[in-house]
Amino acid sequence: MSRLIADTSSLVSLGIVADDNPDPLSISLSQYEVAVPAAVIEELREIASYDDAHGRTATAVLDQTDTFEIRSVDLDAEFPLDDGENAAVTLANERNAALFLCDEFNQLGLIHASLADTRLVTTPTLLSVLVRNEQLSASDAQLLLDEISDARSWDANSYVQRASSLIEEP
Repeated sequence: MSRLIADTSSLVSLGIVADDNPDPLSISLSQYEVAVPAAVIEELREIASYDDAHGRTATAVLDQTDTFEIRSVDLDAEFPLDDGENAAVTLANERNAALFLCDEFNQLGLIHASLADTRLVTTPTLLSVLVRNEQLSASDAQLLLDEISDARSWDANSYVQRASSLIEEP
């Protein structure tokens, strides 16, 4: 099973699910050995304190923490992003993770350059992988991506639009 390190934004994205849709977080947890840094858990707790859709989603993700590994890491004082991304990049490099799941679209180049031997993936990309691996249908993946995009305000994001066009049945 491949190791996947996730940051806060991607876990919140994967946790956004309507009642009738498949649960991409649960599917990912069944397909990957998921690990997160303790800093991500702290950020999820902070988000969960809000009474809004993101707070409810963060709470749902926190309810599943027994299914993934939580590790403490030392932060890189020079890393120019928040503690969650900083710790997640550090953990991905320390653990030689196969995948780093991150939805920090404005900083993907910096994050990619900071990873040693780990492939950077985003939620839209992960959904397309789940389709290729027949864990999700293309129509379910597209519905999920549309729902996540609405909740995360990704509608005008060209990266997400391009990733959406790549979701197709295997």
